[in-house]
Amino acid sequence: MKIYTTEITSEEIASDNPIHQRLFKAYVVARDYIRGQVLEVGCGEGRGIDTLLPLAESFTAVDKIQPVIAGLQQRFPTGKFMAMNIPPLSGLADNTYDSIVSFQVIEHIQEDALFLKEIHRVLKPGGIALLTTPNRSMSLSRNPWHIREYLPQELANLAKKFFPQVEMKGITGNKKVMEYHEENRRSVNRIMRFDIFNLQYRLPAFMLRLPYEILNRRNRNKLQSADNTLVANIHHDDYIVVDDATNALDLLLIVRK
Repeated sequence: MKIYTTEITSEEIASDNPIHQRLFKAYVVARDYIRGQVLEVGCGEGRGIDTLLPLAESFTAVDKIQPVIAGLQQRFPTGKFMAMNIPPLSGLADNTYDSIVSFQVIEHIQEDALFLKEIHRVLKPGGIALLTTPNRSMSLSRNPWHIREYLPQELANLAKKFFPQVEMKGITGNKKVMEYHEENRRSVNRIMRFDIFNLQYRLPAFMLRLPYEILNRRNRNKLQSADNTLVANIHHDDYIVVDDATNALDLLLIVRK
């Protein structure tokens, strides 16, 4: 089962490539951290499973869409895939996993404190978890699929309620990536100039999702048509991990139990 939306970015859609590569970068980074019993919370359609699975003694992944989970189980029979709405992480035992990854998930979670508490619960003592999420200061518009977005210190402060060791890094882009980002910003701003009543922040999220999807897809296709070389040539190596997340595109939270 394939789900093609701008929120579930596809590696198979050419205009999605810069965002796909940005999201995939987290899995590349995770290779240096994960070991042992690995859990992915919010695996989506399995963007990074090929990258993580060979490094794990065992691999478990959870997400809410049952047909997608069933398809992943067929593709990766050595892994364990579970469909559930999170949090909580129902059916997962305390102190089970050496490593946990959860990329671009927490911004969708209403009970974000419970979400982190549950990650702490199932993580082994001495274990490590990596999370990514958009940096609110770099977002171009309201995303109606997100419950909230965070600034670096906000997310770090929340994590410190549950984890004794909290490290905040960021994932940003090189000159090529930031050129795409600025082109995207200019294009979004041209669209948003028609929102004279600031409806993107005043209307409930469910009313904005369809127009957001239509305009976002149109915008990505327009950027590809204007400069396909730039869109097609961005690679995960063009995204960079930085120690100061203030102006990063994404936050990279690293916590240890």
